[in-house]
Amino acid sequence: MFCQNFLLKEITTIFKELLINDQITAKEVRLIGENGEQLGVLSKSAAQDEADKAGLDLVLMSPNAVPPVCKLMDYGKYKFDMVKKEKEIRKNQKISEIKEIQLSMRIDEYHISFKLKNAQKILQDGDKVKVSLRMRGREQAYSKNAVEIVKKFVNDLSEYGFIDKEPMIMGKNVFVVINPKK
Repeated sequence: MFCQNFLLKEITTIFKELLINDQITAKEVRLIGENGEQLGVLSKSAAQDEADKAGLDLVLMSPNAVPPVCKLMDYGKYKFDMVKKEKEIRKNQKISEIKEIQLSMRIDEYHISFKLKNAQKILQDGDKVKVSLRMRGREQAYSKNAVEIVKKFVNDLSEYGFIDKEPMIMGKNVFVVINPKK
């Protein structure tokens, strides 16, 4: 039961519902056939009779037009195709994540090389890297050194990514975001 409700809720958020058959309140409609041919302006009841003869649904496609535009189609199949298309579009999207690498003022060369390798992997996967350095205690008096450490780290990653802005000092932290090269 929960799964069905969840799926129905997901489908309604993806797909915009259209008015069909008896839900249409307009007196006259411009009717379009199943294959896209113009059938002219008809009363709503005549258009509904055409839909019933063909065994299809009368679907209101453009409610703001004068007169409103309706189309003859199998609404269930149309709805299924639209939901499938929306899901395919969402599946193909790549959402870029920001992953953080933290440095410190007293970081050793071995640790820097280790973190550089991790940052290279992240950038090659197409994600952004946020490099942050936290200054503690008296380290705050040497904020220029902290900026230099971050700049050196960014220079070592220059073949894998680029930065939009220079490293920024915000309170006790120095940070910069590195974007992957395409």
